[in-house]
Amino acid sequence: MSEIIEILKYTLPAPIVFATAFFLIRMNLNNDEKRRRYELSKDKKDTIIPLRLQAYERLILFLERISPEALVMRVGQDDMNVSQTFNELISIIRTEFEHNLVQQTYISSQAWDIVKTARNNMIKLITESAKELKPANKGVLLNRAIIENSSEANSSPVAPAIEYLKREVRELF
Repeated sequence: MSEIIEILKYTLPAPIVFATAFFLIRMNLNNDEKRRRYELSKDKKDTIIPLRLQAYERLILFLERISPEALVMRVGQDDMNVSQTFNELISIIRTEFEHNLVQQTYISSQAWDIVKTARNNMIKLITESAKELKPANKGVLLNRAIIENSSEANSSPVAPAIEYLKREVRELF
């Protein structure tokens, strides 16, 4: 009997020490993994958030540049007729849009759809304004018609998109 007690004295503590060491090592490894995941997540955020902010900035700038007032100011040449002015305005919008296509990578799909809708609404405003005039008329008349039609609607075709993008930026923080 004393031999069994003697054997138990040496063998019983071993599983207890093993179990304790196993749980401590496992806890330490889990904590290290959590810390690594957190650091990777933090690194991603530190890299992606500035890119997303830049995308929102560029898209708001795009929308501001194609707003009726800004667009008309860019194409206010007296020697152009309605047809030439119309083509120039549409060309500017398309070029600006194509220049900012890659920004959709960094914003939500809904925000991108709203930006495209704003672009389409602006093209629609220009098209409807041009239909009211004869193609040979002075281009300044088209510019005036665009501003008048925009002010009659009491909001710019791009204003809702700008507000939506600003709201999304605020949600980032």
